[in-house]
Amino acid sequence: MTKITNTLFFAFCTILSFCVSPLSASAQNVATSTSAAKTTVAPATKTSNVKWYTFEEAVAAIEKDKKAGRKPKKIFIDVYTDWCGWCIKMDKETFQNPAIYPYLNEKFYPVKLNAEQKEEIKFGGYTFKYVPQERRGYHELAASLLEGQMSYPTVLFMNEDVKMLQRIPGYLDIPTFDAIMHYLAEDHFFVTPWNVFQEKFNNEKYNKKK
Repeated sequence: MTKITNTLFFAFCTILSFCVSPLSASAQNVATSTSAAKTTVAPATKTSNVKWYTFEEAVAAIEKDKKAGRKPKKIFIDVYTDWCGWCIKMDKETFQNPAIYPYLNEKFYPVKLNAEQKEEIKFGGYTFKYVPQERRGYHELAASLLEGQMSYPTVLFMNEDVKMLQRIPGYLDIPTFDAIMHYLAEDHFFVTPWNVFQEKFNNEKYNKKK
């Protein structure tokens, strides 16, 4: 795991308002109820059914929606690295699944963010850059979004104002990710505890198929 200094992290939080999550305890429980699997990984997928954006493109799309008087979508971010086997597995098995990608494209601006990319990203009046290190460097935006916990894969959901909704580390299977998408996209977290929603969602969509 790449180490990020506290000084650098708090500097990012000063610049970026999305370091603080505005959600209730119900939404925060989403992250604590999931866990990473531990099996062999699948080869990389060569094609994608998901319409992926860069972070800057997603932010620009939200601004364009607002100017046009349209309700913006939320942002979904997949933080990955090229060497991360679990990132490849989740991309191929979860994101590309027919139960997932149509809804992901419809309700979110999906973003692929390589945590070790060299390209700069401008946001909030700051230019986020790649920071080289002895073994593996990191991108400043990824470090900020992950609060310095450089664990891959990690998925993030942000609202229409580019504020953090949820940060979830680890591999997510299809039913779990599907439930999380609906819970956050449709704002169920305002009225329904996560464990209640997840049980009802899985019973109606997945368990009845068994």
